Amino acid sequence: MQDTTLKQSSSWHLFTLVAFIISAGMMAGGIYFLEASFSAKGFYAMASIMLVHTSITLTKTLRDKEEAEKFHNRIEEAKTEKLLMDIGTAE
Repeated sequence: MQDTTLKQSSSWHLFTLVAFIISAGMMAGGIYFLEASFSAKGFYAMASIMLVHTSITLTKTLRDKEEAEKFHNRIEEAKTEKLLMDIGTAE
């Protein structure tokens, strides 16, 4: 069986980190300069933080589910292989 995991370059990691920092800075600046009351700015700030948090959580959950399915499939494949080998030796 061949391992098909993809390795990401350090350039990609740097790009995603910089993109996140820029977007978070732009969101913070937009909220700070918004012509609204302090409580409205607080609401928008909490909503944006919660959106980032849930996005990260959802991404991790979907990745973990996919990895668990791959592991389960590998186990099933190994069981099938063992069963076929046992049948082959029993004949």
